[in-house]
Amino acid sequence: MLQLPSRLMKSLSLSTAPTTATLQELALAHSPGIAKVVLKKGKTQLFKDGSPMVYSGAVDRIVGRPPPRTGDVVIVADGTEKPIGWGLYNSVSMFCVRLMHLEEEATGNPSCALNVEKLLEKRIEAAIELRKSLGLPSVSTNAYRLINSEGDRLSGLIVDVFGDLAVVASSAAWVEKYKTEIVACICKIGGINHLSWRPSVEMLKEEGLDVSKLQEMQPSTCPKRTKVLENGIAYVLSLDGQKTGFYADQRENRQFISTVCDGRRVLDLCCYSGGFSLNAVRGGAVDVLGIDTSLPALELARENIALNRLDPARISFLKEDATVFMKSALLRNESWDIVILDPPKLAPKKKALKSASGMYRNLNSLAMRLTKKGGLLMTCSCSGAMTQSGMFIKTLQGAASAAGRRATILRQSGAACDHPIDPSYPEGEYLSNILVRVL
Repeated sequence: MLQLPSRLMKSLSLSTAPTTATLQELALAHSPGIAKVVLKKGKTQLFKDGSPMVYSGAVDRIVGRPPPRTGDVVIVADGTEKPIGWGLYNSVSMFCVRLMHLEEEATGNPSCALNVEKLLEKRIEAAIELRKSLGLPSVSTNAYRLINSEGDRLSGLIVDVFGDLAVVASSAAWVEKYKTEIVACICKIGGINHLSWRPSVEMLKEEGLDVSKLQEMQPSTCPKRTKVLENGIAYVLSLDGQKTGFYADQRENRQFISTVCDGRRVLDLCCYSGGFSLNAVRGGAVDVLGIDTSLPALELARENIALNRLDPARISFLKEDATVFMKSALLRNESWDIVILDPPKLAPKKKALKSASGMYRNLNSLAMRLTKKGGLLMTCSCSGAMTQSGMFIKTLQGAASAAGRRATILRQSGAACDHPIDPSYPEGEYLSNILVRVL
């Protein structure tokens, strides 16, 4: 066998080795041309570290003619115009670009580089595999979150699955632009027979869309109501309800409540369709009262009592504002062994933190006063700005002081495991549940 000199062998191996195209080269080969969003000096590392939102204030200039339009693919580059990744542009939103792929990812997987359709397929496949690894769906639970926006690296897209129904919540212009492709990907998922598309109108206004042209997509064959299972408890949910129709993020916290309620009296504030209340009764609570301002939600809660064949003498629901109810209950000298407080998102943005912290303090102060000494308060915040700022615990300390009580934190928890979060984005809905012993 002919032996080639080692130097020649090395030369041949180098000349035949496959080369990896850079993101810049991929962009140059792309037709039509792709604009480049150049960051200000000192802003690059934040996005290299994974922050998915490029704020307009971080942008120095945009290179390329004609300028990009909302929903267009753009390159994001440092001050020397070297690409750090690519994303989807918005000419109106405070989020100038939603980063989808970093440079090293794009060069390592060029089939998805600058290709939204391919990237969607890959990210949705990854989301499905993650849920399967978490045991979802299962015999006892068929309500879960399949895609959680930034947590699954599809910023602005949420998909909840309820049995054979998928509910899509859209809150970004790019999601609306690629609606057809997203629907096609989801409809390929085994077991999904129906799909409901729900645009988040207020958020899409901030994205610069004409919301008068937005339409919910709910085919005539799509049910308006459906039944789901969560940890063996059955729920009726309505697609006319809040958000996607069900708060699957509280699944593990609801199950926890069922383990501490035996023989206890429980007050469930902002109860929606009765998730915590039903788990409390299932866990042996002797008396449960749920409070909410939404009559349709309470009608679902009452249906859920019958659906689970629970004793109606042990669980009831009342339509009333939580603050008004708590103040009147204090005047009647009422108290409960366990109080659950799960208010709506009070701090949608960082700038609302100051006013929101006051509301959280007042609500929790009243709730602590209604909790028997030695009893438990489970208090919740779904405001990412509150949770990530570290202000929630300080707010609870202020609430305890205002109530004239002492509070000891026993347990801190977040959303269910199928709700991954991206900690680099502070304004998402990041659930924080704190279990407090009130003395």
